[in-house]
Amino acid sequence: MPDRLMLLDTASLYFRAFYGVPDTIRRVDGTPVNAVRGLLDMIARLTTDYKATYLVACWDNDWRPQWRVDLIPSYKSHRVAKEVAGAPDVEVVPDALEAQIPMIRRVLGLAGIAVVGAAEHEADDVVGTYASHARLPVDVVTGDRDLFQVVDDDRQVRVIYTARGMKNLEVITDAVIVGKYRVLPEQYADYATLRGDASDGLPGVAGIGDKTAASLLGEYGTLDGLLAAAAEAGSGLSASVRSKLAAAADYLDVAPTVVKVARDLGLPTLDEAGAQLHPAVGEPRAELEALATEWNLGGSVSRLLEALDRRH
Repeated sequence: MPDRLMLLDTASLYFRAFYGVPDTIRRVDGTPVNAVRGLLDMIARLTTDYKATYLVACWDNDWRPQWRVDLIPSYKSHRVAKEVAGAPDVEVVPDALEAQIPMIRRVLGLAGIAVVGAAEHEADDVVGTYASHARLPVDVVTGDRDLFQVVDDDRQVRVIYTARGMKNLEVITDAVIVGKYRVLPEQYADYATLRGDASDGLPGVAGIGDKTAASLLGEYGTLDGLLAAAAEAGSGLSASVRSKLAAAADYLDVAPTVVKVARDLGLPTLDEAGAQLHPAVGEPRAELEALATEWNLGGSVSRLLEALDRRH
């Protein structure tokens, strides 16, 4: 089997599992296990269907990094449950899901699945770094459009997009992005900067929506190229667009830094992280099988173990 790396936007997936699997599924003590079950089933299916040989569960060590907030205070502000001085803000997470996150970490560890995060960075940045430097084909699994910016046919990097559910997965390639948004993947971050993204608290440039953003990038190539045209009197850029860009000048100075995923974090190599998939054996396997009963994880553990066994 040719080597292939799969990068999970883990929080995106366990949130989807939590809302997609009934929370009436619980341990004996009453703790819900729907997100744990759902995530394990997702991993079993994804690694099998897309023939992953390496897997990294990319983690939000800081879901709302302060350096991004310093640049754009509205960044993810609608998702803050509590501000914590000197520490990452607390995200709005249902209590029933919050209780399952340590369980998720434990079962991933027992299954030998690499979990990698980076201080003061989001899972997207971990994905961006691995995807940009991998020497093998990459599948990024996410329900967020932010990561469309890492798609690269030449380097065999694509996104397995989960927004329409696990039964309607969409493989995002260069052609799909061009077809949907009329921009290239390498233009997607500039496109998102211009049109904004309410789900991340990015205001965008007032008066510039999807079509106008795509049209401007089609003509000027990049945000820098567009701003250079706006600064040049004879560039042919309309007075209306010039005015809109000028009004958003402060935002445009900082937004690209916020929107673009990091691509150069000092992460462990795939080998250092233990990313190569392999059967779970020995005490970890026995403990995981015991937890399947103790935590009422049903067949999700056996399905994951079967998927890992096929990597032998």
